[in-house]
Amino acid sequence: MLELRGVNTFYGSIPALRDVSLSVREGEIVTLIGANGAGKTTTLMTVCGGIQPRSGEILYEGKPIHRTRPNEIVRMGISQVPEGRLIFPELTVQENLDMGAFLRRDRDGIRRDMDYIFALFPILAQRRRQAGGTLSGGEQQMLAISRAIMARPKLLLLDEPSLGLAPIIIQQIFGIIQKINHDGTTVFLVEQNANQALKIAHRGYVMENCRVVMENSASALLNDQAVRKAYLGM
Repeated sequence: MLELRGVNTFYGSIPALRDVSLSVREGEIVTLIGANGAGKTTTLMTVCGGIQPRSGEILYEGKPIHRTRPNEIVRMGISQVPEGRLIFPELTVQENLDMGAFLRRDRDGIRRDMDYIFALFPILAQRRRQAGGTLSGGEQQMLAISRAIMARPKLLLLDEPSLGLAPIIIQQIFGIIQKINHDGTTVFLVEQNANQALKIAHRGYVMENCRVVMENSASALLNDQAVRKAYLGM
């Protein structure tokens, strides 16, 4: 579904991604783990068109997208939940969700997806007329994920969804990510919380110093001694 081939991305003259190759197959949850500053967020931004790679290819459903505009990438079926959530704080929950569907014209489908969101996150249904900025951190993360789902993506990109959340809320969010995947959405998950990410993923990649240095099944990475020592604190 998604494939990066030898991608090199720069911020000015500073390398941000070095020869990155990875793939996400339809129906999977694939996680990219690594320390802060390793290049994980840059990988997602490059996929979304926020940064153009200097060399290499990004293929989505077999078609190159590394020169495609971000809004066209959304139309193709890729949605991102950015780090820090970045909801619209002055808009209501309902208005934030409407913004997620702004490229769509299928009113019946939008209504069905809204019902699906409120079934996933009943607290958002209760707060649908409340300003997004007044929600708790966990509720804002739920809203950010929901807004992305309203675009009806085939591929959902998640950037650090556990950041700043209490452990009980993290478990809830990751359970919902599994549910979204089970319902048919492919997930590419960037996460510093390697233990939690690898527990729900099918496969994983480890990134260090702007390079992918390891890939394997999620279960194999969970049991890898080097990974356990570096990222799981074991």
